[in-house]
Amino acid sequence: MIKRSFLYQLIFKRTGTMVLTAVLGGIILETAIDNISEAIFFKYNKGKLWDDIKHNYVKDV
Repeated sequence: MIKRSFLYQLIFKRTGTMVLTAVLGGIILETAIDNISEAIFFKYNKGKLWDDIKHNYVKDV
């Protein structure tokens, strides 16, 4: 486990580093949640989405 003093020296000692860590953490977390929720949505709706049924309605010219 990471010691508190190491974490303090690395991230929380300077405000700029703490803000950068929070912003990057937010971006990474947002991307991860978006990808996971999108994968669940596509798995749950497989066969119902336009890309899956397009061939039934659009004729090739």
